[in-house]
Amino acid sequence: MANKPENKIIVVGGGLSGLMATLKICEGGGKVDLFSYCPVKRSHSLCAQGGINACMDTKGEHDSIYEHFDDTVYGGDFLADQLAVKGMVEAAPKLIKMFDRMGVPFTRTPEGVLDLRNFGGQKNKRTCFAGSTTGQQLLYALDEQVRRWEVKGGVKKYEFWEFIRIIKNKDGICRGIVAQNMNSMEIVSFPADVVILATGGPGQVYGRCTASTICNGSAVSSVYQQGAELGNPEFLQIHPTAIPGSDKNRLMSEACRGEGGRVWVYRKNPQTGEKERWYFLEDMYPAYGNLVPRDVASRAIYKVVVHMGLGMHNPNRVYLDLSHIPADYLERKLGGILEMYDDFVGKDPRKVPMEIFPSIHYSMGGIWVDREHHTNIPGLMASGECDYQYHGANRLGANSLLSAAYSGTISGPESLRYARSGKNGEPLTDAEMEAARQSAVDEFEKILQMNGPENAHQLHHELGDIMYKYVSVERDNNGLRECVEELKKILKRWENIGITDRGHWANQEAMFVRQLRNMIIYAMAITQSALQRDESRGAHAKIILEKDWNEMAPDLKERVTKKHGEFHFDKETGRATDDKGDLVFMERDDTKFMRTTIVNFDKENEMPVVSYRDFEHSLIKPRLRNYAVAKKE
Repeated sequence: MANKPENKIIVVGGGLSGLMATLKICEGGGKVDLFSYCPVKRSHSLCAQGGINACMDTKGEHDSIYEHFDDTVYGGDFLADQLAVKGMVEAAPKLIKMFDRMGVPFTRTPEGVLDLRNFGGQKNKRTCFAGSTTGQQLLYALDEQVRRWEVKGGVKKYEFWEFIRIIKNKDGICRGIVAQNMNSMEIVSFPADVVILATGGPGQVYGRCTASTICNGSAVSSVYQQGAELGNPEFLQIHPTAIPGSDKNRLMSEACRGEGGRVWVYRKNPQTGEKERWYFLEDMYPAYGNLVPRDVASRAIYKVVVHMGLGMHNPNRVYLDLSHIPADYLERKLGGILEMYDDFVGKDPRKVPMEIFPSIHYSMGGIWVDREHHTNIPGLMASGECDYQYHGANRLGANSLLSAAYSGTISGPESLRYARSGKNGEPLTDAEMEAARQSAVDEFEKILQMNGPENAHQLHHELGDIMYKYVSVERDNNGLRECVEELKKILKRWENIGITDRGHWANQEAMFVRQLRNMIIYAMAITQSALQRDESRGAHAKIILEKDWNEMAPDLKERVTKKHGEFHFDKETGRATDDKGDLVFMERDDTKFMRTTIVNFDKENEMPVVSYRDFEHSLIKPRLRNYAVAKKE
């Protein structure tokens, strides 16, 4: 039998999706150059705490793959490609069995079967977990498997290398990348048959978030500027339970609520006038209680603290209480994250309620890909959180590790198939590789000579503050327009940054300046997409202004009036407010906006261009999302 031709695939990103893709490529006979901003065992997948969803049904609840499918589509407010989601949930039990065989120490019941826990937006226990360090255990298992191939010569790791850009051949097909050694600052071009980006989310666009400081979206922004389309970038998940910090926010997993944690604030009892605990999620959403999806819980917490004046202020907080649960049970199920809270706050959550508030956490949007994970640029693929594929307008808790692992099982084999199809065009010439390298060198040297009055880190703080102010839990068109103008100013100010480190060894400052420009451009794509989507769907909740109301379709006006009754527009803010003092949000508009947002980059004006694209949603008929009652089929 003739040997298969050897194919070289570049995988950028050493998290769960990147490692899974690498493993599948090696199993298929290909070779991988694996690039990572950090040691792969420190990739952000490590930080996932609560678990991974799969219909294992070890609790006898008659859970089904269809129910997982419906929960995911319903939770994503019907904006996810349903065939892609169907493939993911069908593969989930097989992935759990594969990880089990790899040695992942999943938590088990006393009888030895896989234990499952509750997670938001799902009535059945469906989340497999390894204590509260599930992401770490999955990542370490895959790293071990990839290292076996590394020893055999199938994988070459480039740790502490930063991706700068892709290289296209004369036909516009991606056939390599330019990357920079983060120690020596050497910039090198690397050829490949196919490139897979698995670089995670853009949390640092918002400054303080639950993501690692390496999760800046710079790689995604770079390929976006080179012609890759973004899909649904306006949908950023805000996790309801995080510890706010001056440096970054730290996640308190949804597993806390899944294991019986309750969210509450103090209030005066409306009947007696006495001070009491108000378990407001349980009152507002009786069918799901503390297990409502993240977007719903975040808006409720924001309303209670900011609009109702309850909870704690300066800084804002509510209580997440586990102290009523036996300490030995908490230690077995949640020990890792409880220890983290104790370390950073200095209080034991086994004894006192935790103080938490919503934080930017995850991006449902990302690079647009088809179901095989090809982008619109031939030869460039994307998988993991950096793609837009599986979560629609809101991600269910514990579907992130699943989508990362599953997307790697698709992108890896597909990259080999494409490389062997002959469709990837001519390899890069030495001249093309050198031209791409030299362009990146010139750009970096220009950054080293920047001598203006602006401070890059101060500019980053301002970027985060602006994005939190205008494009977070609650949005309105006036604020979004203001945000676009503010971002234009920040992009202009970027040109006047001053560099203090002009050295050519481990120059983190110069690399950060390059990343910051990419973050600002990504922020503009997020904001412009949010401005043009005139509806509320999932994590995108838009408040009605008077101008919006005047232009609204009659059927949508009728739905708003039926829900809120009479309302007025605040003279100062222009926002619609009902008689109870609650803000009035736009309704979901399936007629105009049950379509994928597509964003292209206008190089000349350095601005996003937003359009919309139809997607597959024929399997489950859309219905209104309501977690106050049990989900109706």
